[in-house]
Amino acid sequence: MSDYSQQIRKFNRFELKYLITLRQAGELKAILNEYMLPDEYGNRDNRYQVASLYYDTPDLRCYWEKENGIKTRRKLRVRYYDSGLVITENTPVFVEIKQRVDRVTQKRRALLPYIDALRLCNDRQMPEIDLDDRPLIDEAYVFLWQYNLIPSSIIRYERQALVGTRYDPGLRVTFDTAITMQLHPLHLHEERSGLPIISPNQVIMEIKVNEQIPYWLTELIAEKNLNLIRVSKYCSGIEAAWEMPGFHCRNLSAERSSEVLSSAYSVPIFWEKLTKSKENLRKKEL
Repeated sequence: MSDYSQQIRKFNRFELKYLITLRQAGELKAILNEYMLPDEYGNRDNRYQVASLYYDTPDLRCYWEKENGIKTRRKLRVRYYDSGLVITENTPVFVEIKQRVDRVTQKRRALLPYIDALRLCNDRQMPEIDLDDRPLIDEAYVFLWQYNLIPSSIIRYERQALVGTRYDPGLRVTFDTAITMQLHPLHLHEERSGLPIISPNQVIMEIKVNEQIPYWLTELIAEKNLNLIRVSKYCSGIEAAWEMPGFHCRNLSAERSSEVLSSAYSVPIFWEKLTKSKENLRKKEL
């Protein structure tokens, strides 16, 4: 296994978030394009769709840990980067644990077929995995059992990303729009539907760095008078759902993976195609 592959299985970084308008986003992108490169995984506009299925306790422990400012906290999610193809039980997805330790964000993840991710997170069945992925899967398995985690919501959005050049390694700036929350069905393969959780004119911009923000970027933030915000897409989605009629009587048990997949296509994927998809996804930064 290469050093790069190891690096993206587990990494630490600082994340700074800003809520800006579409107009501000356009102005910032024009400037950032002079210093940064487009994310190679986007389409012609450097955009791609992200869908994350979050797991929480029946009483929303993960949500409340964030809201109460607990310095060390974790979230479990299954994340899919939309390629425009139909999701099948063999489609590669990430099982991720996102952890906050004071000001540092830590992410650990493993790539699994969709069916294995559901069997792990919904059925508590351990999948066959690479040795390198064993620590993450073991941690997720214990996390699921210890806190009785169940599917909570799906957050979807469109992302446009820029990455640093060799002069700014580890730098990444993302712009997220069309952010929605979905309570039912909690199936990543179902047709997209959901409740908007920010205004159509708003954008969440995130600056992600391994060590420190480049001087030119701090100057740009100051010039544009941008203010840091404390926001979580998952928590914002939960808050948007508070007044929904079905929220407090939602299903407080996880569907079996077989129930979830009963509405999904089961299409064999040739090994070569699956292997190529895995290699591409392993390189994708969040």
